[in-house]
Amino acid sequence: MKALFASAVVILTCGAAAAASVSTFVGTGVAGFTDTQVANPYGMIIGPDGAMYFCDLDTSRIRRLDLKTRKMTLIAGNGKKGYAGDGGQATEASLSAPHELVFDKKGDLYIAERDNHVIRKIDMKTGVISTAAGTGMPGFSGDGGPAARAQLRQPHSIIRDRDGTFLICDIGNHRIRRLHPDTGIIETWAGTGERTPTPEGAPASPATPLNGPRTMVIAPNGDMFLALREGNAIYRIDGRTRTLHKIAGNGQNGFTGDGGNALEAKFGGAARGGPSGPKGLAYGNNTLYVVDTDSHAIRKIDLKTNLITTLLGTGEAGDGPEADPLKCKLSRPHGALFYKGVLYVTDSEAHRIRGYRP
Repeated sequence: MKALFASAVVILTCGAAAAASVSTFVGTGVAGFTDTQVANPYGMIIGPDGAMYFCDLDTSRIRRLDLKTRKMTLIAGNGKKGYAGDGGQATEASLSAPHELVFDKKGDLYIAERDNHVIRKIDMKTGVISTAAGTGMPGFSGDGGPAARAQLRQPHSIIRDRDGTFLICDIGNHRIRRLHPDTGIIETWAGTGERTPTPEGAPASPATPLNGPRTMVIAPNGDMFLALREGNAIYRIDGRTRTLHKIAGNGQNGFTGDGGNALEAKFGGAARGGPSGPKGLAYGNNTLYVVDTDSHAIRKIDLKTNLITTLLGTGEAGDGPEADPLKCKLSRPHGALFYKGVLYVTDSEAHRIRGYRP
């Protein structure tokens, strides 16, 4: 695989008494595919090797960044947007709008490709890519059968449940699909396909509607958090009862509610058209981090008090300045990842990955 070397930009360190800070981890603010550039980064994940893997949307690639050496490596994508290359090396394959990533328990990498309507798999030992779910054509079919013959519609997110299965936010079908990697079978886990409100306390099942399931994250106790893009809300899925409980969002667009109960908050800012609910989630230390994309901000919900505040961004689109988090403008961020005390944020249209230290 072709190796690249990332910039030696280091996240600002801060002592126990220092104020929160933000700095650029990688990226120059100009889109590109060089040693120091990224191009509209989206989802991120830490791999079994401790490196960061991320979706470089505008180059249709998956890249790996060694957090210690700053070495950048190409994992998948030839830079040409398309759907080709199955059975060959992932670095020679064409991808289309990779959004989020997950590793299975064997260490292989799965990619949610929105515009190909598929989930691709990379065997990390051989580098060979294949399609794990989807046919490449949008639709809804195949429940109960082989996932590679089933249809998805704009899958945006994929996470691994504690039992080793994958949950896919099949947003265009308003469903969450479950993929069993051991058998290759796919099924609907939740969602009716209807764009109607989710009843409070309803079970996560095919009988419960979900309006635009966009992304999910799982907590160590098994609770899951689900962002509904069109529903403009966030739900907790109880890990024991598997019931849905709304924790944030009043369903309206805006950028309000800081300092109050997250249920009264508005997400989505002054959206520029199209769905504008939350588009990224991260969990850390009993805190839920919310990527409020069209508010150009990162917000946090204290899961003990359910109070919401903004920790990064001003509510206006821009690029910095660093290092004061509440003075640093962002530009339509999409991804967040909490790892070893740092909140990493893909500041997508600023073409940077930033690091926030509390």
